Order: sequence, then C-alpha cells, then structure tokens
Amino acid sequence: MPRRKLENLNLLDNFLFGTIVTHPVWGERFSRILLETIFQRKFGGLKILPQKVQYGKDTDRHGARLDVYVEELPEGMTACQASVYDMEPDRKDMSPAELSRRTRFYHALIDADCLKSGENYETLKNVIVIFILSRDPFGAGRMVYTICNSCREEPEIPYDDGAQTLFLYTKGTRGRSSEVLHQLLRYMEDSTEENAVNPVLKEIHHMVESVRQNREVELSYMKSWEWEEEIRKEAVAAGLAEGRAKGIEEGLSEGRREGRKEGRKEGRKEERVNTERERRRADLAEAELQKLRAKLAEYEKDPGVLPD
Repeated sequence: MPRRKLENLNLLDNFLFGTIVTHPVWGERFSRILLETIFQRKFGGLKILPQKVQYGKDTDRHGARLDVYVEELPEGMTACQASVYDMEPDRKDMSPAELSRRTRFYHALIDADCLKSGENYETLKNVIVIFILSRDPFGAGRMVYTICNSCREEPEIPYDDGAQTLFLYTKGTRGRSSEVLHQLLRYMEDSTEENAVNPVLKEIHHMVESVRQNREVELSYMKSWEWEEEIRKEAVAAGLAEGRAKGIEEGLSEGRREGRKEGRKEGRKEERVNTERERRRADLAEAELQKLRAKLAEYEKDPGVLPD
C-alpha cells in the first residue's frame, strides 16, 4: 500500500487527527472546538487521553484503540460525574451491523473502565461515542444520527442510561440544522484552505498546516506508517499460514473421505467376488445332488443294477 504524504492527510485520517488532539499547545483548544460545534454548547474543563488502549480482559479477548478519549468535568462536579467522549474519525466502509456492534463494544469497554469495584452504578459516567464518517452509515442521507436506548413499547417513558452514540456523516444533507457543523465536517473530510470558510476553521487550518510542516511530526508519521504496514504484512502472512493450514487439513479430510469411499468400493467389490464364488459352489453342489438323485431313481427301478 503506497504511503500518502503527510501534507495530503485530512482530519478524517487518524494520524493527523490524533496528532493535533495531542498537541501540547492546541490539543485542548481543538477538542473544545469540535465538541462545542457538535453539541452547540459550551464545555467545562477537559482532560484529553489520546489513543487510549482498552485491552481485553485476557490475552484471547478483543481490545480496542480509542482514537480520542476526552473527559469533561464541569465546575463543582466530582470525578465520577464526568462525561466521557470518544471521538472516532473513520474512512472505513462498514455495514450498519458491523458499525453498531463495534459501537456497542466500545461502550462496554469504556463502561468497564469507568466503574471501580464497589462503586454504585449511579456513579457510572455518561459515555458518548462519536463517529465521524465519510460514508453514510445507514443510507438515510442525514448529517447526524443520534442513537440512544429507549423503551420500544412506551417510547415516552424517561429512560437515560447515560449511553449515547453520534454518527456524523460528512456529506449528509437531511437534518442539517447547523451550518457551522456542516462546514466543520466538510473541512475534516477535505482539509484545505478553501474549505476553511469561517474564523474557527481558519484557526483549525493554522493548526493543521503547522503540524503538516513539522519535521518531527513527519518522522513520527513515517514510523507510524511503517509500523502499521508491518502489522498488515504480519496479518497477511498469518492469514496465508492459516489458509495453508486449513487447506492442508481440508486436503487430509478430503483424502480420508476418498479413502473411505475407495475402501467401501473395494469392500463391495470383494463382497461381489465372494458372492459369485459361493454361487458357483452352490451350483456345483446342486448339479452333484441332481446326479445322485438320478442314480437313486435308476436303482429303485432295478435293484439288481448297481449304480456307477
């Protein structure tokens, strides 16, 4: 896979997005702009944990790398009352089933990490997972899809478990209530000066250009790409090895099946030979018996004549 140049990356690319979020000067400001534009409100204190890795509970359990993990702690509130925002820019084309189950998995990992042993469930933090996508996740053309749990039979019943998921589609047109959010999403997909059409986006574009031209960032990007390329190669090699092993096993299984078929064929052939042999023996015995019966009948007619 050819490596794209750093200068060609957009904010929908994980590396550029994560680099700006973790920037010692701009990280909090950038995250605040995104959250305040998405939710159209002011945010309190933010704590940013970039690329937070949630490991599985054991070596054979699936983990996940959360691209940008942000905690909001409004003034006057305790740590357990903070809200967690996981922002995931993603260019992959996923089916609705895969995307929804991936979101469910992310929520489960974050929840498990938020609640300490012995704590009351009411202290569980609000968790909002935000996917920013260049492909329409559900095909309805909406700019924003908000997913919350509710009672199917009585949807008007208040039910707030603190879990929420937002899918932001960069080219969505339906439900476009915020032009500022639309401009932000368009810029994230194509991070050019032409798309920095308002003062906030011009500020973000300054961050983007500064990162793109940073030599240390470029070296980090090269190492990151090489590392991911190595992982891809290992995955391909593992897939080939697994395929070969599966092919060998299937070949052996097929061989065993063919062997059993041949064995059954040989068994049936031998059975037919034995049957034919026994039939011939029976025919010979029957012929001898007929001869004896004929001689006995001849003797009964003339007892003075001894049969041969």
